[in-house]
Amino acid sequence: MEHKPAQTRLLKTVKHRRNAPGTSPGTVVAHPEAHPTKIRMMAYGLDEIIEQEMESVDQIKEFQNKWPVLWISVEGLKDVECLHQLGALFSLHPLMLEDIVSGHQRPKAEQYDSGLFIVARAALTLDDGIILEQISLVLGEGFVLSFQESSSNQLDPVRQRVRKKGGRIRKSRSDYLTYTLLDTIVDSFFPVLDKYNDRLDNYEDEVIQHPNRKMIDRIHGLKRDFLSLRRNVWPLRETLNTLIRERECFTDDTQLFLRDSYDHVVQIIDILDSHQERGSDLINIYLSSLSNKMNEVMKVLTMIATIFMPLGFIAGVYGMNFDREKSPFNMPELSWYLGYPFALGLMATTAILFLFYFKRKGWLSKK
Repeated sequence: MEHKPAQTRLLKTVKHRRNAPGTSPGTVVAHPEAHPTKIRMMAYGLDEIIEQEMESVDQIKEFQNKWPVLWISVEGLKDVECLHQLGALFSLHPLMLEDIVSGHQRPKAEQYDSGLFIVARAALTLDDGIILEQISLVLGEGFVLSFQESSSNQLDPVRQRVRKKGGRIRKSRSDYLTYTLLDTIVDSFFPVLDKYNDRLDNYEDEVIQHPNRKMIDRIHGLKRDFLSLRRNVWPLRETLNTLIRERECFTDDTQLFLRDSYDHVVQIIDILDSHQERGSDLINIYLSSLSNKMNEVMKVLTMIATIFMPLGFIAGVYGMNFDREKSPFNMPELSWYLGYPFALGLMATTAILFLFYFKRKGWLSKK
């Protein structure tokens, strides 16, 4: 899939191709730039575990219905034929396969005859930014299917917990594995929020000391990121709320854990709202900084104009062309030997007095 980085944003835009209008529902069309498909299998019980990478879907049959929990992880959605074979093996509805491949689905939970279908989005941190990856889950009797758009390590913490003997996940059914996957997806947003928090802290210092046009562009980029994240997290809240009320697929014990994930989603939304307010405050600080900077410039210009006003008055008085021969009162200083030094001294004294007055008032200080 095509990543188009934006200089002012951490969140990268990933474009997904939609089916053409009028396409038959359930049509599965992979994106031309989709990642190659890789299938990983984990079959486990309380005391035993088998983990291997599958070369074909047919290899899964020998593990199906023979283990307490069977987890099939599909990474990359380029091989449409492979997805159809998985759909046939686990009786997946064509609409499920279409939503899995499309990559632009809203987080949701839907019940089908073959199992519970869940769509969520995880935050994936890259070297040059952050992307949101769709992860689809299918919870059935004794199995869980997970579909990722790329071969990321997003679900590796879950695999490590499965490998650890004696953990709760090894003692539980497939519904607890589904919860664990959802919890990992939800918690993927917290490092991203910490990264945004650090960036906001840096911007708060910079926007006061060095306000500029590039800074306001970056702040607007962050605000757009927060809106995008919130649009993807808010439906996840509704999805978990639906799963909490799902009595058929989840045990009472697992539902307690789902409530914890729901609380995490609410916390993420609160943090995003807080970051959004901080972004708005940064814009106000930026505008205030510009206004203060303009006031400083106007203050300097006003002081300069104030100093030169009396100097201009003195120069104007002595620049009047009165005939000294007509009256002894017509500027006798003009014929004085020290008249010119006197006028310059008067101007300098006036300027010094004004500067002294400004300093006493504190107008010359940068504080």
